[in-house]
Parts: sequence; structure tokens; C-alpha cells
Amino acid sequence: MKRIATCTCGGLRAICQGDPLKVSLCHCLECQKRTGSTYGIAAFYDRARVRIEGASKSWSRQADSGFPVNLHFCPDCGSTVFWEPLRKPDAIAIGVGSFADPGFPAPTQAVYDQYRHFWVRPLE
Repeated sequence: MKRIATCTCGGLRAICQGDPLKVSLCHCLECQKRTGSTYGIAAFYDRARVRIEGASKSWSRQADSGFPVNLHFCPDCGSTVFWEPLRKPDAIAIGVGSFADPGFPAPTQAVYDQYRHFWVRPLE
């Protein structure tokens, strides 16, 4: 199975083979800022199962783990499509919304619950 994530304009693509290793819902403040929403949802893939096509720009920030996270976004439309958590160099994270697939696997974990907005239901 092949899954394709794209930016809004379609210029940056991540072509993923198979299902993700895990899907995680994150309530951290950085994900809230990155998405403009109350949380972010990431699909983590083995780097060897992802092919990136198109130009991207990147921005790096420190994660709570102390390791950098390199975020990659489209230079034309600005959508963040994927990021590299350097704490896990064999993994690549892709924003689930970039797949635009309502049938995508649901998150199996939630992190940073202390930053969850009170009106957002906890993951069951």
C-alpha cells in the first residue's frame, strides 16, 4: 500500500509505503503553534519507507528531549508536511492531515496531555 502526503499546493510530497509505525496525537504547545490547531497528529514511518519529492525549506527547533527537530515545509504555500526528530534518526514524522485521507489509521497514543485544551476529549 502506498500513501501520499502533500502540501496545500501539491509541490511537496511524501510517498510512504505501508502503514505507519505509529500514529501519535500531540498536545504540546509547539504542535499547537505548528498546526494552528489545538493539537497535532503525526504518522511515524521508517525513513527507508518514505520518498520525498519536491522542494522544501526547513526550520529547526529544540524538542523537550533536548534533541533538534527539523521541520520541512513547502517554500510556495508554507504547509509543513514532514519533520525529522533527530532523537530517532531512522524515523520521519508526517502530518496526518497532509494525507487528506479520512480512512487514515487513528492515533494510538496521546502525549503532553497537560497542554490539552479542556474542551478536547482525551484519546480513549
